[in-house]
Amino acid sequence: MLEQLKEIILNYVEIEPEAVKPEARFMEDLGFTSFDFMSMLGELEDAFDIEIDQQKAADIRTVGEAVDYLEKLTA
Repeated sequence: MLEQLKEIILNYVEIEPEAVKPEARFMEDLGFTSFDFMSMLGELEDAFDIEIDQQKAADIRTVGEAVDYLEKLTA
């Protein structure tokens, strides 16, 4: 799941792939804007055929939290 998420993240921000770690924060460390983040959520919904709860998504701060949430939705 982390590798799939990493590929999608790299579509939105110009960073080195090594920078995408579980503890990396989307806004502060990876340089996401809120628009980038919401766009990425839409892509994740399509890629994994899931529906992301907007309230829960607002609480996701790190790549690791996103992976945990996605794994729950796809289990």
